[in-house]
Amino acid sequence: MANLPADGALHVAFARSAHACARIRRLDLEALRRLPGVVAVLGPESFAAARMPAINPLLPLSRPFEAGLMASDQTRHVGQVLAVVVAHSAVQAWQAAQQLEGEFEPQPDRLRLDFAGSTDPLLALHHGDGGAPGSAADAAQASVPGVTVDIALHLPRVAAMAMEPRSALMHWDEAGQLLQAWLGSQAPSRARADLAACLQVRPEQVRLHAVDVGGAFGARASIAPEELLLALASRLLGRPLRWVSRRSEEFMAAPQGRGARLQGQLQVGHDGRLQALRADLEAALGAWLPFSAVVPLRNAARILPGPYHLRQVAVQGRADIADAAPVNIYRGAGRPEAALLMEALIERAARRLGMDPLALRRINLVTAADMPYCSASGEVLDSGDYPQLLERAAQRFDYEAARRSQQQRRAQGEWVGIGTAFYVEPCGQGWEAARLTWHEDGSLTLGSGSPAQGQGHETTYGALVAREMGVDPAQVTVILGDSLACPEGIGALASRSTAIAGSAIVQACRDLRAARAQGQPLPIVIERRFDSREAWSHGCVMVSVKIDEATGAAQIERLVWVDDAGVILEPVLARGQLLGGLAQGFGQAMMERIVYDAQGQLVTGSLMDYAVPRADDLPEVLIDSLCSPSPNNLLGAKGVGEAGCIGVPAALYNAVADALSPLGEARLDWPLRAETIWRALRALRSLEPSRPDATSVPASNS
Repeated sequence: MANLPADGALHVAFARSAHACARIRRLDLEALRRLPGVVAVLGPESFAAARMPAINPLLPLSRPFEAGLMASDQTRHVGQVLAVVVAHSAVQAWQAAQQLEGEFEPQPDRLRLDFAGSTDPLLALHHGDGGAPGSAADAAQASVPGVTVDIALHLPRVAAMAMEPRSALMHWDEAGQLLQAWLGSQAPSRARADLAACLQVRPEQVRLHAVDVGGAFGARASIAPEELLLALASRLLGRPLRWVSRRSEEFMAAPQGRGARLQGQLQVGHDGRLQALRADLEAALGAWLPFSAVVPLRNAARILPGPYHLRQVAVQGRADIADAAPVNIYRGAGRPEAALLMEALIERAARRLGMDPLALRRINLVTAADMPYCSASGEVLDSGDYPQLLERAAQRFDYEAARRSQQQRRAQGEWVGIGTAFYVEPCGQGWEAARLTWHEDGSLTLGSGSPAQGQGHETTYGALVAREMGVDPAQVTVILGDSLACPEGIGALASRSTAIAGSAIVQACRDLRAARAQGQPLPIVIERRFDSREAWSHGCVMVSVKIDEATGAAQIERLVWVDDAGVILEPVLARGQLLGGLAQGFGQAMMERIVYDAQGQLVTGSLMDYAVPRADDLPEVLIDSLCSPSPNNLLGAKGVGEAGCIGVPAALYNAVADALSPLGEARLDWPLRAETIWRALRALRSLEPSRPDATSVPASNS
């Protein structure tokens, strides 16, 4: 955003709160106005009437909730905006913002931390009978012989860590009637509508440009307070305003991901048949709610029990606000939580039964003959041959040989583990639109409401038009993210773009050809909308690890991954999506964690404190693909963008748990750093000082 031309643009920095929960007694804004280069300093009184937009109503709130754009009389989290500083240069604005002084009264008794155990959470959901005492779930567990296994997992918050921090440029025309807004957004149509609502203007008075931003991962799916403040301030001052965030600001104030506590109990018969699942899910929320704040909890609940035949399922979920940065959808958005809980329970149950975990999965996986399959939560899995995919993964991993080798190595004193995770990936539903123009010179211009943040949509969409229209790709121009040139759309999120936006493109191409065949002269403009039910991708990750007993460090020795994303249009781009998801899934599992202390202060406020994977941290991976076309769209496509964040963390967790299992079931905290594993190993050794032996885990009883 810093290099976009804008004559006369001023620069904005935000003075931010150093307190998580404090009453604001005084802000000395006047002192900032006298600093060199400062043009204006706008405080809460300038934006008192503005509010954050309403959220997605997928889950109802237990009570009304709204948030302003900045702190007024009370701070809600470290990093909350206290004032808008406008200056001639970015450096002047930033230096001035850092000098804001005031009088604050900390209120530790009112401080709300994640998972504080509120009796009246803002969000609550129940699937099944809730697992209450005397319920059908209890009856099933009491009446069926077998084993019951439990697990509790705590997933910390993580940073979305886009290549470029957030930024925006706002420019009103001379009459103050049209706002040109440049920002990074995965959902430009909704961002435009939210800007218009906040500004109290018609949507056509906002032209939104969703530009390249070097990644979004869900964190840019919702409008942010800073973007709304920039638009309002630009109108107040009558000047173009530019804001480029710093990485330190992103840690404090940008939407974060994950943050969940998961508890599960799985009943399995002695024959290996899954009998009942009870899950208790608690998700973190922040001081304000992005549009999609409810989605991770909803997704985790509705995905359970994943790819398995299991009718007796009881899920409870809740979430509540905290005096911390907001939590939004982050690549996977509830899918990783569901996979981790279910797959960890599957492997723990297999160990309790003395079964090979693949044998347990073979007994319970939904089959191709069952498709379309309606799960216990009412979700319809559209297509796929789950057993075939599991066998392909086992073959590529050489699973039987790996288990035999594991027994031999354990007999020699090595701590080695094999973990598997089978996952399903719901890929968005609803609609997208395409606008296609056939020009007199034979060229074509496509506008789509589903933009790009690095996925390569321009390539995919352009090739799709060229294929459908029978022209060279060089004749196709693709425009994304411009609300004037593109139709409205839901946006690029939930792995929906190829399946749904691509189908809208196909429909527009077909109708354009039909119009031309009927003699309609060029140019021809066609706009079409495609509505779709949800497609479900799936896959299996297998990984082997070796634990260094002295340090707890986990070395990934082999990782095999088989994914089914339906019909793949661009294999190179699809592989890039898989590898990108793997990197973020690996980071969540092994390295990344946002930490707040007991006073709500951010401990991990920079890349000195927060670890993200580098290229040399990542393991080699063998990727294979199957194809079960989805019947729910014109391409047979499914999503691929979330897969690595879903399957990889669960497989790594299972591998580490398997490595330590000769001593018992380890309590493993996230991320699975060397210290975490070392402490878990020492805790198990204190309970059972035996060494691993060749009979501790069966090679297979399939």
